[in-house]
Amino acid sequence: MPLSTLAPERPFVAVGDIHGRADLLLDLDRQIAAHCAGWPVVLLGDYIDRGEQSREVLELLMTLSAEGTPPVTCLMGNHERMLLDFLDFPERRGPVWLRNGGLQTLASFGIAPPVGTQADAVALKALRARLADTMGEAMIAWLRARPLFWQSGNIWAVHAGADPDRPIPDQAADTLTWGHADFLRRARPDGHWVAHGHSIVDMPEVRDGRIALDTGAYATGRLTAAAIAAGDVRFFQTGPSR
Repeated sequence: MPLSTLAPERPFVAVGDIHGRADLLLDLDRQIAAHCAGWPVVLLGDYIDRGEQSREVLELLMTLSAEGTPPVTCLMGNHERMLLDFLDFPERRGPVWLRNGGLQTLASFGIAPPVGTQADAVALKALRARLADTMGEAMIAWLRARPLFWQSGNIWAVHAGADPDRPIPDQAADTLTWGHADFLRRARPDGHWVAHGHSIVDMPEVRDGRIALDTGAYATGRLTAAAIAAGDVRFFQTGPSR
């Protein structure tokens, strides 16, 4: 799908997975302000886990608003979903979250991991209570309110991917936050583009109607943003390869 088919309503910026790197987010924000001042910004989810500054990232993002200047929209990622699932079902969902970066998020809130096995029901319930108390109702409510997608013209922003054969508003939440088997295999037949994170790439990619922006910031130090305008995509990135 040629870049000439890109047709947002107005230029905007999409930001890839942050994963607990508040330092990189602040660096990238300076670049966005310098090159795309006033453009709407959409963050593609996965603000927490793996990196050491999850709490700081959430506190920063909670100060932003889709009604602000510039307008900023923060989407739901699968790691936010895992945290919320842990809060709702600590015994069943806790072990999966803890194995996938939850320990770093706990540490950012000053909470030690559970003693003994992570599958211990008593320990997981106690851990859930302490985390909920430390996060506070406002932060938890903010996470629950994250939208699953954002649209500008013929470009959709989602966290993980989408079924190419279904309109994005009609897709299941799990598909948009965890991905779809056909998403990376073929382009959508409707001519729409999808900007996404979730699937780590060495460098940001523009191909087959997809704009891939997860460059593994927590491990590589490279947090990526795309400045998307009609027929054009430019990338900004933190780290030594900037």
